[in-house]
Amino acid sequence: MLARSIDKELLLWKQSSSRQAFLLTGARQVGKTYAVRKFAQENYERFLEINFAETPSACTIFEGDLDARTLISSITAYSSLPLIPNNTLIFFDEIQECPRARTAIKFLVDYGFYDYIESGSLLGVLSKDVPSLPVGYETLHRMYPLSFEEFLRALGIQPEVLEIVQACFLEQKAVPQAIHERLLHIFRLYVTCGGMPQAVQQLVDTNDLARVLQIQKDILALYRADVAKYAANKPHVYRIFDAIPGELDQENKRFKLSDLAKTARMERYENDFMWLIDAGVALPCYNVKTPQKPLLLNEQHNLFKLYLCDCGLLTAMFEDNIQYELLKGNVGINWGSVLENVVAQELASNDSKLYYYDRSKMGEIDFLIQTGNSVIPVEVKSGTDYMTHRALNKILDIDEWKLSQAYVLCSGNLEMRGKIAYIPWYMFIYLLHNDIDHLYVQW
Repeated sequence: MLARSIDKELLLWKQSSSRQAFLLTGARQVGKTYAVRKFAQENYERFLEINFAETPSACTIFEGDLDARTLISSITAYSSLPLIPNNTLIFFDEIQECPRARTAIKFLVDYGFYDYIESGSLLGVLSKDVPSLPVGYETLHRMYPLSFEEFLRALGIQPEVLEIVQACFLEQKAVPQAIHERLLHIFRLYVTCGGMPQAVQQLVDTNDLARVLQIQKDILALYRADVAKYAANKPHVYRIFDAIPGELDQENKRFKLSDLAKTARMERYENDFMWLIDAGVALPCYNVKTPQKPLLLNEQHNLFKLYLCDCGLLTAMFEDNIQYELLKGNVGINWGSVLENVVAQELASNDSKLYYYDRSKMGEIDFLIQTGNSVIPVEVKSGTDYMTHRALNKILDIDEWKLSQAYVLCSGNLEMRGKIAYIPWYMFIYLLHNDIDHLYVQW
């Protein structure tokens, strides 16, 4: 049974005094339904689940009046399940298939007596079909594949080990070599397996990466089926989706429309990029004019990199079977692009918007992280020459930008040189939350 950070979020929602419906969104197969069922089993005496994709006939419940009393009567009649006031969770899964159910949430929440969770994989894509969104009646949470923290926990890494690593990060000292080597191996395993729950569980149960790969390919096929079913401009979305690995594998990872078609223009493709982003399949990383806060005001929306929602799915999309080479740390096999994808999905799962900096006279910085009043440049290095970084040196030398700290993620152990901290790949989980209590409230 995989423990997830969403478990804590759901419990906090249940304990809150101003209860709203909990709206759980995210790409397909990230574990939304499983998490809700587990939460219900542990916290409610009665649980009623309606999946509108599996049982489309349930949409008839919401065809008439949307007053709460009528709806509750219809729901109980449809399910033949008596409800227990103040101890029942009603779960509307794949709610994008029944837009009027989303509208009805306002009236059900106002009525009280029961708790409601909504879940859907394509809510960002299909929200325009909802007659009236229940603004102010939903607590929104986007769920992602397992983070590296969650992956470590799934593989049984003890909290005491990570406590040592986090202390090394905070005290700016090297990690004990045995722990360092072990975590480097597990990190490479995460890069190959990714964080899709079904793939991680298969790895935990069998250690069979061939089976993991098949699960990843099945999920990719499901994503393509969603494009066929829901996307307005299917050829454009297919081209973008299929081009992601190739674009990331280029020296300049910025997405080039000319690679899709010679006559491609942003105004023709923008909605198709947004389809993949809204579906949770792709993660955009926008260029900024200067690495200064607030990064949002420096964003250049027409210049971006596009990452996949899961690094394991990305490795499964490459034409050659690269899993073995990645496990062995062969840096010549698409390693840099996959490493960046890992960092991108970790930042996104911590609600951090993705930015990078690229200027012809300065060079490219892989990521910029804004934390409080600081902007932190982050470089992701795949090879052994990770102390060579001209672009990073240049931007740190510009006094007016006031960049006091930078990180280089690498295969080496932690080492400080001036403003730059060289930290091992696995240590990036502390960049956004370097408070000592963060990891252990979840364990």
